[in-house]
Amino acid sequence: MNVTPLALHHAPLLHQLYQAAPGYFALLGTRIPNQKDVERDVEIALLDPRRRLELLYDDRGQLFGSLDCKSDYPEPGDLTINLLLIREDRQSQGLGEQVVRHLEARAPGGTTRILASVLGENPRGARFWERLGYTFTMDARPVMSWYARPLTAPRAQPVTGVPLAGD
Repeated sequence: MNVTPLALHHAPLLHQLYQAAPGYFALLGTRIPNQKDVERDVEIALLDPRRRLELLYDDRGQLFGSLDCKSDYPEPGDLTINLLLIREDRQSQGLGEQVVRHLEARAPGGTTRILASVLGENPRGARFWERLGYTFTMDARPVMSWYARPLTAPRAQPVTGVPLAGD
């Protein structure tokens, strides 16, 4: 798996991913954002130094997903996954777990737990996080619910290798 920090010029690729995952937006009861909306969302996200947007590629170089997370949110030491999106034609292939384990291994220094937000009424999303050892933490329904997993030990320094975008 290869991770590329998302920059504004990547917004069309993110838009293509959104189009390849219409079920996610249907689950939320919203339309797929148009390219201008995606560009605006990326632009806003990139203004937050704690926010990380990444494009995810398989070993053949094919784009299969994106990751949006934020450090020290909602509390210091937390790393919150806002969205892990996998193309619908690439789901149920173990890619989501691979992405999460890769993120856990390279969490920024000082991270003590990783949280995942599950938007809307999404039992499949909840089961995914539970299978990975995350436990239900907070109910903010109907908008979202939160799952969390503590890291085994707080990281004093970032893991060497592939840093999170912006590190």
